Amino acid sequence: MISSKYTIREQNQAKLLREIIQSQEISRADLAQVTGLNKASVSEIIKDLLEQHFIFETRIGNASTVGGRKPILLTFNKCAATVISIDLGPDYIEGMFAYIDGTVICSISKKEIFICQKNVLSLLREVIETMMKKQPVTPHGIVGIALAIHGIVFENEIRFTPYYDLDQMNLQQQLSELFHLPVYLENEANLAALGEYTFISQADNLLSISVHSGIGAGIVQDGVLITGKNGEAGEIGHSILYPDGKLCPCGNHGCLEQYASHQALYKKIKEQLNLDIVNSDIVQEFYRKQHPVIQDLIHENVHLLSIGINNAIMAFSPEVIVINSSIYRKIPGLIAAIKKNLPSRFAKENIIRNTLLDDKAILYGGFALVAQAFLNIQNLKLTLEQAQ
Repeated sequence: MISSKYTIREQNQAKLLREIIQSQEISRADLAQVTGLNKASVSEIIKDLLEQHFIFETRIGNASTVGGRKPILLTFNKCAATVISIDLGPDYIEGMFAYIDGTVICSISKKEIFICQKNVLSLLREVIETMMKKQPVTPHGIVGIALAIHGIVFENEIRFTPYYDLDQMNLQQQLSELFHLPVYLENEANLAALGEYTFISQADNLLSISVHSGIGAGIVQDGVLITGKNGEAGEIGHSILYPDGKLCPCGNHGCLEQYASHQALYKKIKEQLNLDIVNSDIVQEFYRKQHPVIQDLIHENVHLLSIGINNAIMAFSPEVIVINSSIYRKIPGLIAAIKKNLPSRFAKENIIRNTLLDDKAILYGGFALVAQAFLNIQNLKLTLEQAQ
């Protein structure tokens, strides 16, 4: 169904399929009315969609008030195809395998590993092949692999990765040749935003701020993911917090993520508490016990991150700001602290909340990316109930 040339028929097919997905159940007559297409075109396209197993007929609906034949209702076939989504972090790999609507089949996780050019392909192959063993029988099989990169990605090409050396690799081509499947590379913050838009948010304009080894913002405006020139839109982690401050791998001095990212926070905690290992679980436990050093560092992190969020609000004017951070999820009271650090009247007009996709926002964004491409539906909307 994927096509590089969207003919009128393909556009109409995508329009009808989108309405079927949104409505969950709908008749041919209602489709014609909602889309403005004539009944003959609707019938012909629906016949094709049925033959391709993208939809199926469910039940007999109620007759209209003016009488006539009872309609046969149509619904989307969530088992038409499957999708693989992978979050490739500098020190972990998370993978999920799902049906085309995001219903999860299985997941896999590898943590405390060091990702580099030498091992990334073999690690990805192992993860993908493990999930493929769970492949159910579907009409279209696996229709794509989405790979989230913690760095700048443009048109499936890795342009810059500050915390692992993958920017010299053509991972998209290598994985495509290895598995003979479409492979889509995208920035992890962008995928988190797309996952939030597709599965959760009612807003058409949102900002998803991801705080991990770095800090990035995924931008959705009017239901479309905005990546900017060369994929660099939303790189708020490289906005200047302190002029002439710490050197950042991007070449700037004083970037926000050098002070407010998880990596920066963990480094401070290790130094001040003389710890070898720090993660969000440890931070949560120390914070719960009201450890003074941890509390001070967390409050400092909230203050610095709030500056970045304020700047992002002024730049992008979103309806909703979603925070995608393991620390902020585990200490939910920090969202209220961020709000207190945003006194501007402009910030007061925004909804600020934690992601409702837990630690899977990036992976759900990968599902959305492949589904959009395969179904030719840019403003695709699915429900979290469907995806559980």
